[in-house]
Amino acid sequence: MIKVLLYLAIIIQFVAMYYAVRLVRVTKYNAIWILFIIGFVILAGERLLQLVAAYGWELPQWGMTWFDIVVSICMSIGIVLLDRLLLFIDRLNRHRQLTDRRILTAVLRTEERTRANFSKELHDGLGPLLSSAKISLSALSRDEMDESRREIFNNTLYVVDEALRSLREISNNLSPHVLSDFGLSRGVHNFIDRTRSLHDVKLSFATNLTKERYDADIEVILYRVVCELVTNSLKHSECSEIRLSLMSVGDVLKLEYSDNGKGFDPQAMMDCGMGLSNINSRVNSLNGELTMTSSRGKGMRATIKVNVKGATRIVVPSESGDEAREKRHPRKNRKL
Repeated sequence: MIKVLLYLAIIIQFVAMYYAVRLVRVTKYNAIWILFIIGFVILAGERLLQLVAAYGWELPQWGMTWFDIVVSICMSIGIVLLDRLLLFIDRLNRHRQLTDRRILTAVLRTEERTRANFSKELHDGLGPLLSSAKISLSALSRDEMDESRREIFNNTLYVVDEALRSLREISNNLSPHVLSDFGLSRGVHNFIDRTRSLHDVKLSFATNLTKERYDADIEVILYRVVCELVTNSLKHSECSEIRLSLMSVGDVLKLEYSDNGKGFDPQAMMDCGMGLSNINSRVNSLNGELTMTSSRGKGMRATIKVNVKGATRIVVPSESGDEAREKRHPRKNRKL
């Protein structure tokens, strides 16, 4: 039995040595695996000598002791180097995650900048043209028109009014002016009011925010997350009620959202649904925490927490009430 176990030990150690040799080829950390190879070779040699001794040969005890010492040294140094390798891999993963978050933040900022540019072009370019067309139409005297021409005139004026209204709505959806001028709370309030007027759904919104302002990335991303959640519920959940709350709790902004729709599998939808994956990516770009629960027939609930420590700014309205001057903290003196 002892001889069989010794043969088995020799085979196992040579197999381990084979995999260590493969790791030497595929990694740049050759010293670790070379030390392990040396240790396995010595262990295999020691087992071989023990096998020879089992057949009646006498071996010096001091030789076996030196074998054990060399194996212990090789394995100990290898373990220390392996620990350093694992620490390096952990730092590399953290750096990669930070880089991914920075790239995502840059993409989101570019997206918002593009939206703002489109909104400005529509508002400042096409808007005045339509307003001029409306003024020109209004200057025409309706008294000099017969019934058919008056109807054409009224229809044309109505079309221009609708074009202006659609232009304002599109411009506001691309880049909400209320959000940039008055902050997250007013921006969400405005979005909720417009949604109520367009859909037959009971929509409630509660917040303890007043005139607090936060970093532009936080305000824009949380606003887009709210819009995405509400839009998903209206399109897919068949809900009749939506509840939304936005609370400031210490240094944390907490967004709670729920609906009474038909529900879904959060993991499956996160993997294939662009809407939920976008929400998750946006929250991750803020280093925030997203928790989403749902089940069939029981609606869904989402909780988002974002640490805004050091990002709060106080907005004080001017005397005219049309503009606001911002009193920023010294370390946060940058433009939105």
